[in-house]
Amino acid sequence: MTFGSYEKAMAEFDKRARRVAADQWHDATPCAEWDVRQLVNHLVVEQLWAPLLLNGATVEDVGDRFDGDQLGDDPVTAWASAAAAAREAFAAPGALRRSVELSYGRRPAEGYCQEMTMDLTVHAWDLARAIGADEQLEEDLVSGVLAFIEPQVDQLVGTGLFAPPVEVAEDADTQTRLLALLGRRA
Repeated sequence: MTFGSYEKAMAEFDKRARRVAADQWHDATPCAEWDVRQLVNHLVVEQLWAPLLLNGATVEDVGDRFDGDQLGDDPVTAWASAAAAAREAFAAPGALRRSVELSYGRRPAEGYCQEMTMDLTVHAWDLARAIGADEQLEEDLVSGVLAFIEPQVDQLVGTGLFAPPVEVAEDADTQTRLLALLGRRA
């Protein structure tokens, strides 16, 4: 996956975030612990962290400044602003050749970008499912995320951040296989 994949994943999430109706912000999502607002807030917070981490801040430097609700009265504008800042930070010359300090240690920025791409992609589907929007994600994006996830699925499940994989038919399409690896039923 590349920066281009990150941009595609961001576009997939953005497309759905802009379709959330006023009465859907507290609807349930496939992420049992989050409603639509909390899911979007999670992605906003991730994007808010990116410029700081890519510019050398540590987790301790950032501290708790992004804890709680970051959406305010206009969740879509909060999303768009955070997304634009993160995109700019990842696109900066040399940004992907840096390393960043994450909660689990130092990581090449390119790997961090891949993790962000994965999260945006999967949560774009979660958001689509929650609001009744088109759930079909761009095939080459899904293929790239699946290739990134497959070798580390056991490690990801071990973090507790994802539900255990669910079984799917052997001939399941790429998107169904990706979602199943992360505990979702398509």
